Amino acid sequence: MPRILADGWRGLGFGYGFELAKQNICTVADSYLTVRGDRSRFLGPDETWMFSGNGMTYTNLQADFFFKRVIAEHHVEKLIRQKPPLGPKPQVKKIVAGYVQGYNRYLRKTGVENLPDRTCRGADWVRPITKLDVYRRFFELGVMASSGVSIDGIVGATPPGSQPLSAPLGPAKQPTPADFAEIEKTRPDIGSNAIALGRAATSTGKGMLLANPHFPWKGSERFFQSQLTVPGKINVSGASLYGVPLILIGHTAKMAWTHTVSTAFRFVPFAETLVPGDPTSYYVDGKPRKMSATKVTIRVKLPDGRVEPRTRTFYSTIHGPITTSLQGQPLFAWTSGRAYSLYDVNASNMRMINFFFDMNRAQSVGGVLRALKVNQGVPWVNTLAADAKGKALYADISVVPNVPDSKVADCNTGVGLVSYPQLGLPVLDGSRSSCDLKRAPGAVADGILPPDQLPYLVRNDYTENSNDSYWLANPKHPLEGFARIIGTERGWRGLRARNGLTQISERLNGTDGRKGNRFTLHQLQGTVFNDRVYRAELIRDPLVTYCQAHPVVEVSGGAPVDISEACPILASWSMRDDLDAPGAILFRQIAIRLSGSTYSKPFDPLDPVGTPSGLNGDDPGVGTALAGAVREMRESGIPLDATLRKYQYVTRNGKRIPLHGGDGESAGDFNVIGSTWEPGKGYTDVLGGTSFVMAASLNGTRCPAVKTILSYSQAATNARSRHFADQTRMYSKKQWLKDRFCRSAQLRAPGLKVTKIRGGARSAKRGY
Repeated sequence: MPRILADGWRGLGFGYGFELAKQNICTVADSYLTVRGDRSRFLGPDETWMFSGNGMTYTNLQADFFFKRVIAEHHVEKLIRQKPPLGPKPQVKKIVAGYVQGYNRYLRKTGVENLPDRTCRGADWVRPITKLDVYRRFFELGVMASSGVSIDGIVGATPPGSQPLSAPLGPAKQPTPADFAEIEKTRPDIGSNAIALGRAATSTGKGMLLANPHFPWKGSERFFQSQLTVPGKINVSGASLYGVPLILIGHTAKMAWTHTVSTAFRFVPFAETLVPGDPTSYYVDGKPRKMSATKVTIRVKLPDGRVEPRTRTFYSTIHGPITTSLQGQPLFAWTSGRAYSLYDVNASNMRMINFFFDMNRAQSVGGVLRALKVNQGVPWVNTLAADAKGKALYADISVVPNVPDSKVADCNTGVGLVSYPQLGLPVLDGSRSSCDLKRAPGAVADGILPPDQLPYLVRNDYTENSNDSYWLANPKHPLEGFARIIGTERGWRGLRARNGLTQISERLNGTDGRKGNRFTLHQLQGTVFNDRVYRAELIRDPLVTYCQAHPVVEVSGGAPVDISEACPILASWSMRDDLDAPGAILFRQIAIRLSGSTYSKPFDPLDPVGTPSGLNGDDPGVGTALAGAVREMRESGIPLDATLRKYQYVTRNGKRIPLHGGDGESAGDFNVIGSTWEPGKGYTDVLGGTSFVMAASLNGTRCPAVKTILSYSQAATNARSRHFADQTRMYSKKQWLKDRFCRSAQLRAPGLKVTKIRGGARSAKRGY
């Protein structure tokens, strides 16, 4: 873990850029290739690019046209020219300038032909970067949960009668509730768990925090650990997404924070009424307006190696670009009378980088709240924090469209009447200026809700979030009365949230079998690595009873399945996703086949943590799930009592590293490992899940007690690096790293190496 000590902001950025490039040059260079719109030029138009942060896959051609449009409209340049808080602070600009110098210094010093990572060694697309590249990367991350889930629809939108860019996404039709239910199923596959503890919940009488983001194990949306120090100005440790030279989840001396993906929408579709005979003109208050047209040219590499230009024109209304889809679903047809534009509140959000700069210097929950309210730049996440004063915070003070329920009642359209009940996403009437998203009193920017209309909670005991809405951050103080576009209230919670809230309740009630009724740091770490499977705690015993009573299950359209072998395995299973727990794989295969209808006790808003629960043995889905799981494992040649040690793993340099952890959504494991099931082999390809984990105890001194682990390791693509799999092996053994935050502890670290760099930036030291 690099500890970067610099004598100024440029030096800080320089050290970070140098070290990030040293360990992850290929992945980072690939992200800059993307935001430059040059993937087709170097890699061909038909290869695919995954926006790993939201799980959407696009062709290189689609990605290039999307980002080249941003470049053609000088969009990012306009954002960074604004004065703070809308544009970057002077200190941020210096950090970015130093980051560019450090990255380029490493590349120049090493040479593309000599890069240690064979993934991109000698590649002609690995090139020096500019400050604009860095800010465009910020823009890309900002729109990940908004325009980033509609790239195919924006790029593929063409006026009626025009030649589409590529094959249409599907037939144009009036969207149905089922179409929007599919959107709910395919919302960005990223998430997190977080627990913030106040003084009433800890053994120290001061704050503690658990950060457990579930992010991709592949691609550019991975975390990189570092500590950033300019004496007297900043001292912060934690992790950041590739390409962001500030800490995004971490701690200072007296405060720790983390983020979880929020339920709020970051965009609003507008239904535009078109002028008859002119599908690129639309009405506003009865008056026609011409759509803005942007001509974009990209360069495309042909199979024979030649490069040719391709050009197309994009259209926008005052509300945003015309689109035809969301998350790959063809919901919005561009017809002769109607088109749909996408209002993206994060497309103009460069404030987020100022927010993180302020967070990197904050020392209290009060400081966190100030950073949230002043910048209003958090793009798509909740914020949880704890401090040495013993305060715990939950907040969804983030960038949300200014769409109170009253505006929906006045401005929703026919399509919105389908989408809003299903998702909480309206489709507003673009033909009336009264439906536009205006500047709200107290909001720092146009079109967003102000802080006083967003939920937050400060407690002395705890707050928790696992990607459900704000409602139950603490069951003792439900948050209610907020706009539906932010999230739901009085609805059932996900299994991970219930797992976390149950563990907190058991600890504070002294009913978890341990001494006392307050959290120690070690016990807080255990909330993740105990690998409790919460759904098993709800249904395992009645499931065993059902299994014993129905040893053979009749399956529609197939031969009866003898499930009797599964009964004793489930009965003796520890209900943990540990490496050596027989039954863990079997239960997961059952859980993914069970629907919510198989609970015997329905959701009760008066007991939102405890319900739904039980098993409805009369539901035919129970027998079908058991039979399906047993048959799947037998056909795969995997024993029913198989353990994760052999069947859930990653392979690094030819060696398997077994992974504990399991499914979060269907099984309710706090410690999520999202894997691909391969018949005969097991869970062999980890897509995402537990990534950077941090447990922090803010003890009130300059040296807080902090433990971390980065599940996929620092240099996750460079097989020649000694950091290619070191932390992955530690994760497998449930081991943690001590974060040596203070200089005295760093100097005592085994194997310490200090390198001093001087150059275009001022000096920067990298310590390990």
